[in-house]
Amino acid sequence: MKEVFILLGSNRGNRKDFLAKGIQMISEQAGKLLKKSSVYETEPWGFDDPTSFLNQVVEIETSLSPGELLEQLLDIETKLGRIRPFSGCGCGVPVLPPGSQQPLSDNQGGQGYAGRTIDLDILFYGNKLVFTDSLMIPHPRLHERLFTLVPLNEIAPGFIHPVLKKKVSGLLNECRDRLKVIGMIS
Repeated sequence: MKEVFILLGSNRGNRKDFLAKGIQMISEQAGKLLKKSSVYETEPWGFDDPTSFLNQVVEIETSLSPGELLEQLLDIETKLGRIRPFSGCGCGVPVLPPGSQQPLSDNQGGQGYAGRTIDLDILFYGNKLVFTDSLMIPHPRLHERLFTLVPLNEIAPGFIHPVLKKKVSGLLNECRDRLKVIGMIS
């Protein structure tokens, strides 16, 4: 069994309801819920949108492999109305499709980041490192994003990033992101 941290985000529809449904479905399909952070209202990162996000981090225990977990999370996103305009994990790191010299990314086809009913990102899978065309763990941009670090720090301040070799609390203190993150009652 591996302890896994997952970031949930929503800025379409009933955002708080989508987070609650996402957590419920994660518990049913992916693993046992161990901890959950408060819900935070955050400004969109990487694109302009009039609707802010609600974000939350959960820790689960799972027997699924990273690939199997990703499949379950993508299934949950689809069931909750998420439409992905690109392939890959959505982390914004370029991915080379088979036999191509041209990378794909979140910005494929000019779509860029966009609003969504639900977004589920694997932040950490224990101390495991995964770098494939469809999945990168640890999430390659988590240390750049307050909307990720603030709720993660609430439930796992002492967790050590397996690549950067720093505690989550240290990554939060070093983060240069200045977008607003406002705590809410969960």
